[in-house]
Amino acid sequence: MDTQSTSHHPGGMPRLVTATRVASLVGPLVDRGDAPAYSRLADALRQVIADGRIPQGTRLPSERDLTGPVGLSRTTVTRAYAELREQGYVLTRRGSGSVARVPDVPGGRVDHLLAPSSLGDDGRVLDLTCTAQGAPSGLVEAYQRALEQLPTYLQGTGYYPSGLPALRERIAARFTARGLPTDADQVLVTAGALAAVATACGPLVGRRAPVLVESPTYPNVVAALQGAGARLVAHPLDHLTQDWDVPGLAAAVRASGARAAYLIPDFHNPTGALMDDGQRAEVARVLRGAGVVAVIDESLVDLSLEGQEMPGPLGAHLPTAVTVGSASKSLWGGLRVGWLRAPRGRVDEFASSRLRLDLGAPVMEQLVVTHLLDRYDEILAERRAHLREGRDALVAGLSRHLPDWRVRVPAGGMALWCALPSPGSTALAVAARSHGVVLAAGPAFAPAGGMDGWVRLPYSLPADQLAGVPERLAAAWDDVVRGRVRPGLAGARRIIA
Repeated sequence: MDTQSTSHHPGGMPRLVTATRVASLVGPLVDRGDAPAYSRLADALRQVIADGRIPQGTRLPSERDLTGPVGLSRTTVTRAYAELREQGYVLTRRGSGSVARVPDVPGGRVDHLLAPSSLGDDGRVLDLTCTAQGAPSGLVEAYQRALEQLPTYLQGTGYYPSGLPALRERIAARFTARGLPTDADQVLVTAGALAAVATACGPLVGRRAPVLVESPTYPNVVAALQGAGARLVAHPLDHLTQDWDVPGLAAAVRASGARAAYLIPDFHNPTGALMDDGQRAEVARVLRGAGVVAVIDESLVDLSLEGQEMPGPLGAHLPTAVTVGSASKSLWGGLRVGWLRAPRGRVDEFASSRLRLDLGAPVMEQLVVTHLLDRYDEILAERRAHLREGRDALVAGLSRHLPDWRVRVPAGGMALWCALPSPGSTALAVAARSHGVVLAAGPAFAPAGGMDGWVRLPYSLPADQLAGVPERLAAAWDDVVRGRVRPGLAGARRIIA
């Protein structure tokens, strides 16, 4: 958001975007096409509202004020506003003017496995089971550019099991720039990082084969590994003290005979821990010595929040490693585009494994990601600012309302991993629902059980929503401490992100 172009007014009025700022956003879009001027203006306004350049809840300039800056008549602007009201992108109320909004998702905002929307702006339930952000600014424009390119691909079958060459080249270039030399032929584009992990499981995981995983870890990967027949070997990660215990990891590898491992070295999910360069070298030495092939999850690698220089890729120490990544965390989960980087000698093996799952990610979304990577640094700056603001709001609220909860503030990623004063995470997840918060209890992240003394709190929602979470959690924790809730009521909930 351009803070110089908006302001907060007394009396609870929505923030205002100036007519000059609106004109600068829509001007290039209004000039395109042969449609009537009112339609082009409506389309342009709809686009900048939909992709977040004019945030939902922002008060738009009056029709009279906008006419001069956009160079259109008042009748034209009035007709454009009327069209947007009819489509649900503008809400006009007496006394508060016209406010930008995004129409409700057709069919509702709740999926049977997670809520695609936080539902939180007006006091309704806030879903904290998902580490994901809304779409970045410019997404609609990226789709439009992709649509212009799409005819080039329509004469073919549409199947690209390895991914579009242009996207694979961009992904390979980013690996190389970070210190892991990569050719496009080493990259397979998948339907998200989880699909990349499932692809890696084919050649690496046999029935009842031991696979080393950190504890805690990402729940959906636990399900994927178990579905592939793996026997999980949990290596504890102590986030409040030393993070990765390398001697303990070596002992776990020796005792289990594991020949595969799944690791999240970059802003680990759920703890937020970041493996430093020294630990990376030591972990790699242990894995190389034992002949362990690592699946390295870099889904959160680009979400550093302190401007720090990042360690080199763990894969640079492990020539046999498979590295997976995703556009879901840094761009948007709805794109469903991820990737796998394979060692040169095993590309065909992993490509064959991929074909047992599906025949490729959608062409349109691959084109969109390719265009978004053109302005990736700009998008990352926006994403990091949003996450940093949310993290700081949540940390400040916890310090005020729940000072006996322990948390080490992560330098990146999307969630806090909180140590409770006593076990009760499962009961807390139950109690929090009656206070308008949906949580993932600690045991969901425990591949070997336990962890009822921990809870993950994502900070990916807007800061103004997160600011009210700690007070709600304090009330819920009081219910737990006073024995007002039974954890047996928690039920099963699949953790999506």
